[in-house]
Amino acid sequence: MQNFVFKNPTEILFGRGMIAEISSRVPQGVPVLMTYGHGSIKQNGVYEQVRAALREHNVIEFAGIEPNPICETCLKAVTLVRQHGVQFLLAVGGGSVLDATKFIAAAARHEGSDPWEILRTVGSCVRSAVPLASILTLPATGSESNGNAVISRAATAEKLYFGSNHTFPQFAVLDPETTFSLPAKQVRNGIVDAFVHVLEQYLTYAADAPLQDRFAESILQTLVEVGPKTLANPRDYAPRASFMWSATLALNNLIGCGVPQDWTTHMIGHELTALYGPDHAETLAVVLFGVWQHQLRQKEAKLQQYGERVWGVKSPQAAIDSTEAFFHALGMPTRLSHYGIDANDAAQHVQERFASRRAVYGEHEDITPEAAAAILQLRA
Repeated sequence: MQNFVFKNPTEILFGRGMIAEISSRVPQGVPVLMTYGHGSIKQNGVYEQVRAALREHNVIEFAGIEPNPICETCLKAVTLVRQHGVQFLLAVGGGSVLDATKFIAAAARHEGSDPWEILRTVGSCVRSAVPLASILTLPATGSESNGNAVISRAATAEKLYFGSNHTFPQFAVLDPETTFSLPAKQVRNGIVDAFVHVLEQYLTYAADAPLQDRFAESILQTLVEVGPKTLANPRDYAPRASFMWSATLALNNLIGCGVPQDWTTHMIGHELTALYGPDHAETLAVVLFGVWQHQLRQKEAKLQQYGERVWGVKSPQAAIDSTEAFFHALGMPTRLSHYGIDANDAAQHVQERFASRRAVYGEHEDITPEAAAAILQLRA
């Protein structure tokens, strides 16, 4: 296992009725900006719970954050933060709202002329951020317990990520009951998103990290067990709670400690969303199997272990087939053709974008622009 520093300062408030606990954690006597999406929190009772908990606070609202948060929208919130002297941000929603709020927090303190520099430098230019916290209503991204965010820019059809220790939420409320009314598609996406988060940190090569491997495998096994149950019975608290907690643990920095990581699937997937519009998890489900097929020799040993421990199968190909069958059972397509995307067109555009940034990805840093194109051509 490699040397590492584990950092996660987020306090988790998990369970029924925990939104009420924010009243003692959100600072009083200062302007607080509450961010959310297009109003679903007003339909499922979350909005009323938050406003009741913060009835003694000075709350300003910013609504309209997109499912794939747009830089231009976030900058409107930055203007509001500066105009009102906002000193705390509260994100209420799913990963997109959380990601947007992290960017708003960092951009409000950015000293340069163009906050997009935060994305171009992958967060290395972030020196401080407005303190923030979250109330999660959609398990998927793990953004409630890490410092990472993914933001799109409409003007250039780009989708980039950044990470910073300054943008960890101070606390996160996870009440599974707030997710009962989610559409099945969003739950399906969340299960796949969390599953692939684990695989990006686990399915690389042996690194003498047996505990990390088994942490990762336990999250995967739990998602396999409870994913179909929570889709079939949306108001069943126990599987929904296990799914929600699994999604947090999938990307809170724990299972990635001291082990090699891949993230090729995510980097290619971001480009597909930016160029063609499928949901983030939908792109992951397409790209993942192309990465595995392209990297079969390099990943063969770990695929063998994954297949035996998670699926009870005896070969790398059987592990791949079992995973794809699981995604299909959740109702998740795994081919570009399902979205009307031409594989050759996607390959050309992604290759050009990676080449323009001189980008290479993968645990061996061998996913060149040309390799990314080849991966997409496997997923027609």
